[in-house]
Amino acid sequence: MRRLRNALIVTLGLAGGLAGPAAAQFGAAGPPAVGVVRVERQPVTETSEFVGRIQATDRVNLVARVTAFLEEIHFTEGAEVKKGALLYRLEQPPFQADLQAKAATVQQMQAQLQNAEITLHRAETLLHTPAGQQSTVDDARANELSYQAQMMQAQANLRVSQINLGYTEIRAPIDGKIGRTAVTIGNVVSPSSGTLTTIVSQDPMYVVFPVSVREAIDLRQRYRDKGGLDAVLIRVRLPDGRLYGQAGKVDFVDNTISANTDTIILRGVIANPLLAAEKEASVVAARELTDGEFVSVLLEGINPVEALTVPRAAVLSDQTGDYVYVVGAGNKIEQRRVQLGQSSPTTAVVMSGLSPGEMVVLEGLQRARPGLVVAPGPASPPPNAHAAAGGAGAKQD
Repeated sequence: MRRLRNALIVTLGLAGGLAGPAAAQFGAAGPPAVGVVRVERQPVTETSEFVGRIQATDRVNLVARVTAFLEEIHFTEGAEVKKGALLYRLEQPPFQADLQAKAATVQQMQAQLQNAEITLHRAETLLHTPAGQQSTVDDARANELSYQAQMMQAQANLRVSQINLGYTEIRAPIDGKIGRTAVTIGNVVSPSSGTLTTIVSQDPMYVVFPVSVREAIDLRQRYRDKGGLDAVLIRVRLPDGRLYGQAGKVDFVDNTISANTDTIILRGVIANPLLAAEKEASVVAARELTDGEFVSVLLEGINPVEALTVPRAAVLSDQTGDYVYVVGAGNKIEQRRVQLGQSSPTTAVVMSGLSPGEMVVLEGLQRARPGLVVAPGPASPPPNAHAAAGGAGAKQD
């Protein structure tokens, strides 16, 4: 029993000796660790975003020019057609018969005119003989002139018949995508029947978007010394959120400001090539942009500008505005109010409030408080940072 009691005392003593330093270690925790990034100047592409609509550069509503039965349709609805392609053929025999009749009238007038010319020549020859009379010459000349006029009228009627016969074949006046047909074979069509179908051009396309007067003045001031509209690229974000792969140029600024909306219309031209998968897939080809489609329009400066940037995740907001946490002297947290410029979802452009080289808290924001001493360390890079940087460089190129 004595030996057991001594062993117990030794064990408790060792436990007490170990517990003391461990307790001291847990009680003396250091300052909280935060991840920081350095404020730097980086090339930033100036971007302004607007809501716009895609519009075909050419649009044609096809209508019948003559009254006739519709006999043939030579296109696939929704397909692309070439200029001059036959689309509709109307009933032709009545127009062919009318053309033959007008041609016969022309030949008849030609024969009568030749006879009148011969008669006039004979009368003029006899005028210098005792058998000739001036009145006979005058009558022959008047008759010849009358037949000349009738000849011209007959030729004009023949030309009208030829035109009407040509109207029985309705052809595509432009290259483009054709819509649905409003009439089917067997129906009578006429100029009063309305639009038979519509063709809209496909490549290139217009993108039309309204800009407020204030933003228009800002754009003009921003790019005035950089080449004006030539210093701006148009990019389009599609309704599903994807960025369209083609870039366009502004080609038109309206000359009137809307009194109702206080906006001015800008228009750009952008390419709309066939999708690679659709070039040989089917007759009904597909393109990315469609006439009438709503899109987001991004106006980008061609040449990037140098600006102070921080990760967008480092910027916090309250009722007063935007702010960041900066690690100042003695590793103390400072709250700094900032004014942001044009920013993207990943990068914030800082117009005022920060200086190059300052450290902004990016990780551990929930632990940061003004006046708190922290242990700063480099923030971990975001996923795919290198891929993103490579993509941005390719975009600028």
